[in-house]
Amino acid sequence: MSSGEPTDDEVVQTASDAAEGYVFSQYKQSDVRDLDVTVTFEDGVLEVDVYLNGPDEEDGPDPEQVADDAALTARQAVDELFEDADAA
Repeated sequence: MSSGEPTDDEVVQTASDAAEGYVFSQYKQSDVRDLDVTVTFEDGVLEVDVYLNGPDEEDGPDPEQVADDAALTARQAVDELFEDADAA
């Protein structure tokens, strides 16, 4: 493992994996019609956009809320990545 701050690529990959992981913890992969996770990390600024076309289940989680929560989960994962780097 490299020492110091995570690379931009590590930040983007961590955020993307976390967002997708959250979505698929809420829905079966086969129920998700479309998922687009866009992550940018430039000059220390993280942007996460999640587009989700989820199932039309009345009793399931709201796709818009799941997309918002996935973006938050991505940001939290990146925060943890930097905390781990600072602790090392």
